[in-house]
Amino acid sequence: MLLTVLSVLSLGLASISGAQTLHRGIGGEPGTLDPNLVSGNWEDMVVGDLFLGLVTDAADGRVIPGAATDWTVSDDGTVYTFHLRKDGKWSDGQPVTAHDFVFSLRRVMDPQTASTYAYILYPIKNAEAINTGKIRDLSQLGVRAIDDYTLEITLESSTPYFLELLTHYTAFPIPKHVVERYGKDWVKPGHLVSNGAYKLVEWLPQTHIKAVKNEWFYDADHVAIDTVFYYPTEDRSAALKRFRAGELDLNYEFPIDQYDWLRENMPEETVVSPQLGVYYYPLNLRNPKFQDVRVRKALSMAINREVITDKILKTGEVPAYSFVPPGIGDYRIQELDFKGMPYNKRLEDARKLMEAAGYSEDRPLELVLRYNTHDAHKKVAVAVAAMWKAIHVKTQLLNSEVAVHYAELKEANFEVARAGWVGDYADPQNFLSLLEPTPNNYGGYNNAQFNALMKQAAETQDSTQRTRLMEQAERIAMDDYATIPIYYYVATNLVSQKVKGWVPNVLDKHRTRWMSIER
Repeated sequence: MLLTVLSVLSLGLASISGAQTLHRGIGGEPGTLDPNLVSGNWEDMVVGDLFLGLVTDAADGRVIPGAATDWTVSDDGTVYTFHLRKDGKWSDGQPVTAHDFVFSLRRVMDPQTASTYAYILYPIKNAEAINTGKIRDLSQLGVRAIDDYTLEITLESSTPYFLELLTHYTAFPIPKHVVERYGKDWVKPGHLVSNGAYKLVEWLPQTHIKAVKNEWFYDADHVAIDTVFYYPTEDRSAALKRFRAGELDLNYEFPIDQYDWLRENMPEETVVSPQLGVYYYPLNLRNPKFQDVRVRKALSMAINREVITDKILKTGEVPAYSFVPPGIGDYRIQELDFKGMPYNKRLEDARKLMEAAGYSEDRPLELVLRYNTHDAHKKVAVAVAAMWKAIHVKTQLLNSEVAVHYAELKEANFEVARAGWVGDYADPQNFLSLLEPTPNNYGGYNNAQFNALMKQAAETQDSTQRTRLMEQAERIAMDDYATIPIYYYVATNLVSQKVKGWVPNVLDKHRTRWMSIER
C-alpha cells in the first residue's frame, strides 16, 4: 500500500504547481505540543506531523522506518540496535543524533517530567524502576548511543510489539540543544524545532496552529502540502458548516445527528471506517458509592448498548461487552456475564441489585456524570441517565471542554465520566494497561491478581502463553465490573474530495506528509 501511495503522491507532485495549504479540524485544543507530555489524539494530529520517531506510520497505518533507516534485534529479542539517518535534521538544520533519543527517553522516564504515557515504554530496561523513583540514576535506563548515529535499546524481556510502541509520540525525540537552552519554553513558537515533515510557526490558542513544511526534512521533496492549519473543532456542527463552506479540508468526526443527511448528500466526503477503540465510562472506585460490586454491576447492566449504537449514534458502532475490542490476533475477548440476557430481564435484575444495596425510588443513588463537549457524548449521557433512572439512580450531567475534562479525570475529580481509548498499537496490553496502576487508569482500579497476571504476561516470551494470561486478567476485571464498556469505535471523518493520499486505517492516524491537494 505504501508504494502505491508514494507513487500516486509522486505523480501528483510532478503535475502540481504552486503552494498547497491544508486546513484540518482536529477536534480539540491541544494542551501542549511537547511529545513527552501530550496525551490525546487531537494533539497527536499536530505532534505527529512535527516530529518523527525511530519508526513511523505509513498512510495505511503500517510501521515503516522513520528517523532510523533500519535496525537489528538480538536473538533473544531484548536488544534493538537502530541506525539513524545521516541526513536526519532538526528544523534549525542541526543533525538528529542518537544522543537526542537518549536525552528524550531519559526525560520521559524522569519522575519530575510527569509524563502521562511514560508507562507505555516500561518494556525498556529499568524504565519502570526509574519512573517510579526506585532507581534515581537516569543513566541506568536501557538506552545508549553507541555513536552519533547508532542507538541501542535494551528491554527487560522480549516485547513482540516494541516497534509498534515506538510509533507513539512518547517515543518521539526532542531537540536536546533547544530544551537545554529554553527549558519548558522550548515548545513555544519561535523556539520549537522539530524533525518531522513540518515545523511550527504560529499557535493562537482556541483559534489555530500553523505549521509549514520543514525544508530540512529528509524526505521534503516528497511532501506535497506546504502549509497546514489545525483548528480546535470541538463544536462538530460548526465544523460541518465550515467544511461545507470549503474552510476545512478535513475534520475529525462529524455531528451524529447529521449522519443520514451526510450519507445522502455528501457520501464521498463522509468516511466511516473500522477503528481499534473502546468508548467507556470509568467509575471512580475511590468513591464509597462504588465500593459495592452490586452497584457497579447494576450500572453496567442497565445501559442498553444496542439502543445507543443503533438508535442514537447510527454510524456503525458496535455494542461493547468487553474492554479489549475484538480483532486483535488470536486474543479472545472476555465479555460481561450478562451479554445475551434480554434487556428487560437485565433491567429487572439491575433494579434488584440496587435495592439489595440499599437504594430505592425514595432513596436514589445520586451521581454526577461528566462528559466532554461533543454532541454524541451528550446524547449518550442523556440516554444513560434515563436508563439509570429506572434502577433508582438520579444523574446530574456535567459538561466541560476536552482539555479540562481529561485534566479532571487524571486528578480523580469525578464520579462517573465519559472516556475513550483508541489503540496506539494492536495489542491487548494497550487496553488492559488502563486498568493497571498507571496515570490513565482514571477509575483507580487496583486488583492484585489482575496486576500480577499483567506483570507475568509482560515477562512472558511465548506469545500464546502471554495472550492467555491477558485473557485471564481481563476476565477478572470484567467480573469485578471495573469499568463500563459501552461501544467499540468506528472512525468518522469528513474528507474533501480534493484531498488525496488520505487512507482509512484502524488506528485512524493520518499524517499530512502522505497527502496532497488536487487542483
